[in-house]
Amino acid sequence: MSPGTGPSSAPDPNQHPNRNPADQRGRPEGTAADAPAARAPEAGAPAPGAAAAAAPDDGPSGAEAAEPTDETAERAREAAHASRDREAAETAKVGTFASLKIHNYRIFFAGAVVSNTGTWMQRIAQDWLVHTLTGSAAAVGMTIALQFLPMLLFGLYGGVLADRLDKRKLLICTQASMGLTGLVLAALTLSGNVEVVHVYALAFILGVVTVLDNPARQTFVSDMVGPGLLRNAVSLNSANFQTARIVGPAVAGVLIGAVGSGYAFLFNGLSFIAPVAGLLLMRTAELNSAERAPRSKGQLREGLRYVGSRPDLLWPIVLVGFIGSFGFNFPIWVVAFTDRIFEAGAGTYGLLNALMAVGSLTGALIAARWGASRTRWTVASAGLFGTLLMVLSGAPTLWVFAALLVPTGLVGMTFMISGNTSLQLASDPAMRGRVISLYMMVFLGGTPFGGPLMGWLTDSYGPRVALVLAGAICATAALGVAMALGRVGGLRLQLRLRRGEPLIAFVPRRPAPGGEPATGTEPATTQTRRASSIPGHSRTVNGPSGVNPCDR
Repeated sequence: MSPGTGPSSAPDPNQHPNRNPADQRGRPEGTAADAPAARAPEAGAPAPGAAAAAAPDDGPSGAEAAEPTDETAERAREAAHASRDREAAETAKVGTFASLKIHNYRIFFAGAVVSNTGTWMQRIAQDWLVHTLTGSAAAVGMTIALQFLPMLLFGLYGGVLADRLDKRKLLICTQASMGLTGLVLAALTLSGNVEVVHVYALAFILGVVTVLDNPARQTFVSDMVGPGLLRNAVSLNSANFQTARIVGPAVAGVLIGAVGSGYAFLFNGLSFIAPVAGLLLMRTAELNSAERAPRSKGQLREGLRYVGSRPDLLWPIVLVGFIGSFGFNFPIWVVAFTDRIFEAGAGTYGLLNALMAVGSLTGALIAARWGASRTRWTVASAGLFGTLLMVLSGAPTLWVFAALLVPTGLVGMTFMISGNTSLQLASDPAMRGRVISLYMMVFLGGTPFGGPLMGWLTDSYGPRVALVLAGAICATAALGVAMALGRVGGLRLQLRLRRGEPLIAFVPRRPAPGGEPATGTEPATTQTRRASSIPGHSRTVNGPSGVNPCDR
């Protein structure tokens, strides 16, 4: 039996179809469960009133039963909107640190504070060590490429294993392995026997472990806090990481100057004791354990088919690929702007990176405060991110450039958090690991392609040209994905010039029957017919709950 399941956790027939029966255990300590409310019908099923209207005592048959009446369609639309409004209310504003009220997440977060600081210390010390050993910037780039290469090659297999295995036990193994790589590098460095080939090999091994660790760690958050606090918890994880991004390099710089790189590696290796201890101390009965996928052939292809049949998953992942490949190349641009445009030194470069981290941290804390997550916010933040990159490319002075880095980091972090949480909430628990592994693969795996291209453009045409082109690509990708999702949902883009209304909005392509304003949500029977056209899946392509992907 999975942890957290038993006779007392029998499925509630009124529960949301995407939620695990044990999700109620993810509530903050000291709070009572909400009173059960009337639930909307499941996706693809008619509303209770609609069922009564469609099946009177005499019982229509044949073609009459195949198509809903106008009244049935209207009730289905009202039920879908009520469900969407209820879910939005459940995940509206929450306390910034609400997830920390949950015991399991609290000790997970505390362990991550220590290990993230050690990870950033090792990143700085490792780059410095490679540069010291070789005197080559290309060697530093090779180290980074070897660390990301396994994600590009094997990322999807990590998602399969995350769906199949116990996530907590898998994380204990991966976190301990990461700590071991740090200790080995520390031993080699402190003994004076380290060579660049050792660093290459350990970077690749660390990348292989990350293939397993990343999807398991990302999806384990939902097991700890449940869907209602998922965005808050993911945001706090990002804030945790960004705080370590500020503190870790500073501590590493002092440590390297005082005693050498070896002690930074030693601290990183020992830092993984904290997350491993936290995982061992968790109350397994309080985990919202998702149903594990049984071992079978073709699970990788099954995951790809699942994403391909769900536009609300496929198109955001496509967008993440564009933004990750072309938009997140700040080390290239910040170095070039610092040196070639503003003719400043290493101290200024460090300051600009710190400002970027401050913006990212602020974005993570704001996202933690606002608990809801919708696909349209992911697309909108991607478009705004691309626009900010284009504005940033034209910064006339160093201080304008520095000031613009803060909102750019904020919006970029908002995009990452919104994309992560919306994909997790929209996917089936049994498929979540594979969905997130694909998300991470396109986000991180695009760096070996987009990074060199942006570097070549920067060297050949200047950093301003490269940055404005990257921003244009990101903004165009966001607009293209918005149009694709609108087409799937039967919507079109409309320019509005009335005061008090959005300038640009998606509206239905044609009005609803009977002259009523269309809602963008299909009648229940139409959803059922569309869902049945996808082999092996009962979900509608418009996503869970039958809600239009542009409304998510």
